[in-house]
Amino acid sequence: MISVGTIIGSGIFIVPASIALYLQFSSLALGVWVVGGLVTLLGALSIAELGAAMPAPGGQFVYLRKAYGPFWGFLYGWTTFTVINTASIATVAVAFATYVGYFVPLGVAGIRVVAIGSIAALTAINCLGVRHGATTQNLLTFLKIGSIFALIGASFLLRGGSFSNFSPVLPTLPVTGLAGPLALAMVAALWAYDGWIEVTYVAGEVKEPQRNIPLSLLYSTVLAALRYLLINFSYIYVLSLGKMSRSELVASDTATVLLGRYGATLVSLAVLVSTLGANNGFILTGARIYYAMAREGLFFDWVSRVHPRFRTPVPSLVVQGVWSALLTLTGTFSQLFTYVIFAGWIFYAMSCGAVLILRRRAAEMPRPYHTWGYPAAPVVFILFAVWLVVSTVIHDPRDAGIGAGIMLTGLPAYYYWSRKKK
Repeated sequence: MISVGTIIGSGIFIVPASIALYLQFSSLALGVWVVGGLVTLLGALSIAELGAAMPAPGGQFVYLRKAYGPFWGFLYGWTTFTVINTASIATVAVAFATYVGYFVPLGVAGIRVVAIGSIAALTAINCLGVRHGATTQNLLTFLKIGSIFALIGASFLLRGGSFSNFSPVLPTLPVTGLAGPLALAMVAALWAYDGWIEVTYVAGEVKEPQRNIPLSLLYSTVLAALRYLLINFSYIYVLSLGKMSRSELVASDTATVLLGRYGATLVSLAVLVSTLGANNGFILTGARIYYAMAREGLFFDWVSRVHPRFRTPVPSLVVQGVWSALLTLTGTFSQLFTYVIFAGWIFYAMSCGAVLILRRRAAEMPRPYHTWGYPAAPVVFILFAVWLVVSTVIHDPRDAGIGAGIMLTGLPAYYYWSRKKK
């Protein structure tokens, strides 16, 4: 539920419009979702080996520390706190507030207030106990899965769609003219897939992690990819790529064609549930990273505390919520997820590299699960990640530069905490 709930958030209701704007050919618009799913699956299959072998709170913080040393583990944790996880929370919260605007007129200030309120409410729920957060996650994820399948079914059972909307199918532009749009579309699609790794952050609290972490990563990634492909097929079938590219609320517009005003209302409610579910997962899991850092003496000492009654890392949850709320006041939706993709994929590549490194350096380490397709799976994922990061630098240098600058703020922070630890 954590994996599915965090993968399927706001992206599938917003990102398809951006992809339709970049790519006006249905084969490419659907193809980026297939490629994005396959690449994500390669990463999931690789990281599953580390999650099963080292089921401790913190996920990539633990893996990078083991493979590359404490500095790289800290830099990941620091970047996750400053931009990767907290920007994801802020971005999804803004998407939630945007869809609230369907029911209640909200200006820019109103959207930010509602976004911050949703972050505060979910943080409070997770402070009250792991069971509260888990129950919330299960309920919201069940509802979002049902609503997505309902929209897919309605697209083909009700009148309003046409296969002619898939035209043009094949691209008519030269490959050189498609390179830039494809790169931007792939960044958007991969942001929608982001969240597949979240379950590893709470591996220390998972029953039978050696078995359940790999299964969770595998099943949730495959299921999310199938849903994404089907729902985008539905969007194109009902709206066409041209109308999608001009739509701010593509899911609601699809339902309006099928069911009129009531359909848009139902889909908007589904989006609200979906975004809340995704953010609950991000909030629940992300706080465990900073908690693990603090226990190693590489973050504020008070963040390592656990509430004596609720047994949750309340200080870590609160500081994460405060910073996420502040991020909602800066940057637009597209800027925030560009920061996340740029920074996040650098560490995804390093984590898959850790699979290769630890196979040699720690050959004796028990591995309940071995990566399928090793070494091809991690190597292909790493190559794709390098291409994605380089493409982001070329096509969006400003946002990439901001992301790199945020990462570099970890240098003085590491110097401070490493000296304090000594």
